[in-house]
Amino acid sequence: MTAHDRPTLLITGASGLVGRNLTAHPRLDRWQVLTPSSRELDLTDAALTHAWLARHRPDAVVHAAGVVGGIHANMAEPFRFLAANAQMGVNIVSACRAAGVRDLINLGSSCMYPRDLGEGLAEETILTSQLEPTNEGYALAKIMTMRLCEYAMREDASLNYRTLIPCNLYGPYDKFDPRTSHLVPAIIDKVHRAKVSGAAQVEIWGDGTARREFMYAGDLADAITRALEDPARLPPIMNVGPGHDHSINDYYHQVAEVIGWQGRFTHDLDRPVGMKRKLLDVTRQTDWGWQPGTALTEGLRLTYEHYLQEVAR
Repeated sequence: MTAHDRPTLLITGASGLVGRNLTAHPRLDRWQVLTPSSRELDLTDAALTHAWLARHRPDAVVHAAGVVGGIHANMAEPFRFLAANAQMGVNIVSACRAAGVRDLINLGSSCMYPRDLGEGLAEETILTSQLEPTNEGYALAKIMTMRLCEYAMREDASLNYRTLIPCNLYGPYDKFDPRTSHLVPAIIDKVHRAKVSGAAQVEIWGDGTARREFMYAGDLADAITRALEDPARLPPIMNVGPGHDHSINDYYHQVAEVIGWQGRFTHDLDRPVGMKRKLLDVTRQTDWGWQPGTALTEGLRLTYEHYLQEVAR
């Protein structure tokens, strides 16, 4: 199959964690992939987004772009997290519809779930109670984009506008800057610096008993590429994750083992820790016939290798 014969796939956010792991996936060979930068395709600009989609008319779209960050960033800039992500969602979904794009895989976030459920987060429980305040803006934007996809399909049954809701992700191409990073890359950076500096202890926010579900980003890329083969088979909304979690303390100890740091951990009990538990119900994913294949230790090892090659030096 020549490049000219292959269907065209637009990936928004191609330079981010999900996008870069997705573009590296071997199953993407069957597609002619478009990966415009945010300078070329500014998704917060409605007119530009509509014009770009009308000009290129891709056969399918994966919407992975977004303003993302950890608990620090979400608490410091809630206005930007809501406004920018909402604009991106409205613009890409409406532009896809206007350009006649039939297949859209929209990526949500587990922060879309109510804060107090904790575990067994099933897709039908979204919007049943209050969101976690520390990332409410981002969550609202993601929920709105998911609903737009549902409404578009309600009005036009030929559309396959599906939303995948991954658990927390980590992997190569993650952000390791502690000011903007999520939990796992922040731990890798913190423990690596402790090893290099010879520090005897590392501080953990809270008591470390809060539990989080993490998946290697390459596994999400695998799920997305499979979804693209037959989007009509996907449920309208589907969680993606391993279906089991670990405590914050576990992640610190696993990272320390991979890095080879042998100091001790202390706890700052005055720091915010967010939800006590957040575990996705993966029943729909299991029924779809897929599960992630990368064990935590292996994923951490691959991520640390990337960190050493691209960040630490």
